[in-house]
Amino acid sequence: RTVVSGFDSQFNAITGLNGSGKSNVLDAICFVLGISKLEQVRASSLNELIYKGGQAGVTKASVTLVFDNLDPQLSPPGYAEYKQITVTRQVAIGGRNKYLINGHNAQLQRVQNLFHSVQ
Repeated sequence: RTVVSGFDSQFNAITGLNGSGKSNVLDAICFVLGISKLEQVRASSLNELIYKGGQAGVTKASVTLVFDNLDPQLSPPGYAEYKQITVTRQVAIGGRNKYLINGHNAQLQRVQNLFHSVQ
């Protein structure tokens, strides 16, 4: 598990040496945002996103984005009561795919609507 924190509200840059994981961070963000063209995240199938394709006993992969939601004036409609909003995408061996918002199952369209509602 990798946690990336300390983001600035105005500007952020991802820097590092070749092979240090910069593209992996961006791929993970695109994945949870609902990217459907897997070639854009350097994979040809959802199974390729799981460590060693499940051969090492790992059967799923997930990415969670956690958003600060402390300012109710900036909160997406219907989410003002939450201090944080979490959006998760999970994929399991065999291509099972699911999204969660604050730990509850959600359709991709609901996730996209959430992101579209934020200014």
